[in-house]
Amino acid sequence: MNNFIAFFLHYSNQNMRENGYFGIGIMNPKTEMNVGSLWRSANILGASFIFTIGTRIAKQQSDTSHAFKSIPFYYYKTFEEFYDAMPYDCRLVGVELDERSEKIETYTHLSRCIYILGAEDIGLTAEARKKCHQMIELPNGMYNVSNSGCIVMYDRHLKSALKQ
Repeated sequence: MNNFIAFFLHYSNQNMRENGYFGIGIMNPKTEMNVGSLWRSANILGASFIFTIGTRIAKQQSDTSHAFKSIPFYYYKTFEEFYDAMPYDCRLVGVELDERSEKIETYTHLSRCIYILGAEDIGLTAEARKKCHQMIELPNGMYNVSNSGCIVMYDRHLKSALKQ
C-alpha cells in the first residue's frame, strides 16, 4: 500500500471515529434526476453512501460531478433487504411529515445514521416509518425529494461546523 492510500485510510477512519458517518437515500424514487441530484449533493456534503429502495435507477444525467467515482450507491429491492443490511449501531432517521417528527431546526443529528426519504407523492411506507428510530420534518411544506435530502445534509454539516 502506498503512503497516500495509507494516509487516506487512516484519516478517513479517524474522521469517522470522531465525527461518525451517515448515508442517505430514497424509497421508491420517481425520477433519475432526483437520485442524481441527491448523489451529487451527498458527495459534496460528506455522506458516506447513498441508496435507493424499490426502484433501480441507472446512470444519472444530473450527476454532472461524476459522484459515482467518489461515493458508493447501493440498491435494495425491498425495505426488508435494506433494513437487514444496515450497519451495526446505526440509526434510521425518516425525513417525513409525521406526528413523531421533530422539527429540523431543533434536531440534533446522530453520529451514525441513515436518512431515508420517501417518494414525493407517497412518502415513506408505514413499515419504514415504524422502523425509523427518529423522524424529522422540514419547515413550511412540500419539497422536491432531492432538495429535502440536501437540506438535511446541509443542516447536519452546518451544525457540525458550529460545534467545532
